[in-house]
Amino acid sequence: MTAALSISDLNTFKAFANQLADAAGEVILPHFRQALSIDNKHDGGGFDPVTAADRQAEEVIRAMIRRHFPDHGIMGEEFGFEAGRSALTWVIDPIDGTRAFMCGMAQWGTLIALNDGSRPVVGVLDQPYTLERWIGGGGVAEFMRRGQPACPLKTRRGQGLAQATLSTTSPVGYFDEAEQRAFWALSNETRLTRFGGDCYAYGLVAHGFIDIVVESALKVWDVQALIPIVEGAGGVMTDWEGRNCADGGQVVACGDPALLARVLQVLADAR
Repeated sequence: MTAALSISDLNTFKAFANQLADAAGEVILPHFRQALSIDNKHDGGGFDPVTAADRQAEEVIRAMIRRHFPDHGIMGEEFGFEAGRSALTWVIDPIDGTRAFMCGMAQWGTLIALNDGSRPVVGVLDQPYTLERWIGGGGVAEFMRRGQPACPLKTRRGQGLAQATLSTTSPVGYFDEAEQRAFWALSNETRLTRFGGDCYAYGLVAHGFIDIVVESALKVWDVQALIPIVEGAGGVMTDWEGRNCADGGQVVACGDPALLARVLQVLADAR
């Protein structure tokens, strides 16, 4: 089942997503660059950190959704899935980039998406420490710095792969051996490669500063909010085969859709 949403509906939900981001930021910021108690969610070895800030922010977001839109479903990283009575589901990552957060680095953000039953139609990426917010939906994307008017976003076009800037969160932590090989092959074809961006790198794709993001092992809450932002700014997001990436896994974001075919070819040839 897919919900039919008007432009008015989308604007209402964008405004509400902004309210959710405001509330989450108020909860998160007192924890940032403070001593943190960190739990490891990974039972079988490895490290998947979570903090009180992650949990408290998601609790606040969930409470607001239940209060204002009790029929809507909720999918969140920390507390799982709550089915709703409508086709609409909010998809939440309270802190995408918890590793950066716990290190005092600013490359993290709160991700809030609204899925209409078939695809994400509203997305917000909020970085409350830097007062930056990216908002996508209805085929447009905007950037706002807290207290200033929103401005439209446009991805960078016409660079060509040899002039492109490539990013991934980690060149080893989320890639298997074949994926690492593919990533380095693509890196060798680009001008500049940068690491550690988490969700923030996708905001910079929408902003026209990064051209390509390539990642793997993403979850649904890692990606859904970013799709309306990148695509609303004129970019494209797919999996490594050029298919829908809304469920996570292997993900490619290209600011210039003309780069996508070549990026996918390089990734395929090197695996």
